[in-house]
Amino acid sequence: MEKLTNKEEEIMQAIWKLKKAFAKEVQAELNNTIHYNTVSTIIRNLEEKGYVDHQAFGKTHQYFPIVTKEEYRSLFVNKAMTQYFNNSYKNMVSFFAKEEKITADELREILKVIEEKK
Repeated sequence: MEKLTNKEEEIMQAIWKLKKAFAKEVQAELNNTIHYNTVSTIIRNLEEKGYVDHQAFGKTHQYFPIVTKEEYRSLFVNKAMTQYFNNSYKNMVSFFAKEEKITADELREILKVIEEKK
């Protein structure tokens, strides 16, 4: 599974949210910020990459995800952790703490989740 471009991710977010959608519905979900032809082209690229499939209704297609948001998120996080944090969750969490992107209360919540799993 290859990493998506920013526009592809934006469109996948809409498709994941809608679950099944025609290109016009995806465009509407994006508040018509992307031209219909661009949305349609990107969806076809997502289909070629194996992220979505479609059901034909005459000349129109209704698209649906075949890669879940969770599967993609797992791939993205694992790849980022390997490339930027030496494959260490500790390094990753430390980074967010130093950047003040995570609070002490949030860290305590994470610790609680970890301890409950034991």
